[in-house]
Amino acid sequence: MKNIRFKYQTIEFGEEDIHIRTLKDTQQFSDTNNIAKDLGISSAVWPLFGVVWPSAEVLANYIQDYDFKNKRILEVGCGIGLSSLILNKLNADITATDYHPEAENFLDVNTELNNDDEIPFVRVDWNKTYSEKLGKFDLIIGSDLLYERDHVELLSSFINAHANEKCTVILANPNRGHQGKFNKEMENYGFSLNAFKPEDLDFLDEPYKGKIFEFVRT
Repeated sequence: MKNIRFKYQTIEFGEEDIHIRTLKDTQQFSDTNNIAKDLGISSAVWPLFGVVWPSAEVLANYIQDYDFKNKRILEVGCGIGLSSLILNKLNADITATDYHPEAENFLDVNTELNNDDEIPFVRVDWNKTYSEKLGKFDLIIGSDLLYERDHVELLSSFINAHANEKCTVILANPNRGHQGKFNKEMENYGFSLNAFKPEDLDFLDEPYKGKIFEFVRT
């Protein structure tokens, strides 16, 4: 990658530290071989995967204390993969996915920065619904994924395709207009919803207007 500036930081999770390399800001861009362009990722959207968003921090802080023992976990639209990194540090069975062609490279770099085992990664397209490389999961997580109208149907279908019959889905999302329709789609797939405001958000610089959405199918 050429002409890209990076930012290095350490994020604390209780007694654990996660070291990450991100893009310096959302003005960075590099697509010399037009790989992202061919995937439909514009220069304006390209950098969004490469920074840490508030919802990603909210999810990572929540999921570190979740009962994930003996659960196969999938992070959808991982971006920098903060939740995957802390779960990996805690020896969880985590697999990460994203559509962006650079997400895996950043995840590998950050895993090495933390001296942890490699995190399984699969680049996926929600339009194709089911990926044989992934299979089924007991716990599916993600943050700030509903920023496009068509994500409602695409994401819910993708999650359902990779969810075990008994599955929990945990999403940290800001106050976006597509959430209600997504909730109804998940209800159609047999999930019940518990939505709540996360507590103890001192790690954020600004107030968080979103919620954690926990969908459970038993």
